[in-house]
Amino acid sequence: MFERFTDEARLAVVRAQEEARDLHAERIEPVHLLLALTRDDGRGGTALRTAGADHRTLQTALASGDLDADALAAVGVDLAQVRATAEAVFGPGALDRGRRADSGHIPFADGSKRALEESLRAAVRQKERRLDSGHVLLGVLAVADPTVVRLLAAVPGDSGAMRDGLGDAAARLSALLRRPAV
Repeated sequence: MFERFTDEARLAVVRAQEEARDLHAERIEPVHLLLALTRDDGRGGTALRTAGADHRTLQTALASGDLDADALAAVGVDLAQVRATAEAVFGPGALDRGRRADSGHIPFADGSKRALEESLRAAVRQKERRLDSGHVLLGVLAVADPTVVRLLAAVPGDSGAMRDGLGDAAARLSALLRRPAV
């Protein structure tokens, strides 16, 4: 499959690994692909930035923890109280992620694998031989990963702006944003 990737699509995959490493993740998740695409100069990155989803905005929204807190609050869990209790019992920083090695391979999570498969399907549907960053974005949107959905929903901007660069991406994004957050 990777032989059909353009250089920009390959760079997005490499950058996704960097994003996962920077966030001390055990696996490359769809959100890491999304963050990597915001740094892309091709169709995928351009469409995201046009819609108001730039790297800094997404990174800030992800780092704020509001996404997790909102999801937990929806089921009656007070994240601040959980953190306070854990730190009282186990000491300050008990819930902070451990440091991951700064080098080495980080495997793809199932959601990211599906996103890359959907990228290929998008290219095939469009009868294109090469898969670019726009196709990777379509793949990420098609998977409807809950973190990606909540992250994009938190971005102020015009999700319909993706239509110019990606054709049916705007419809996919709009459908994702209409779903209730998981």
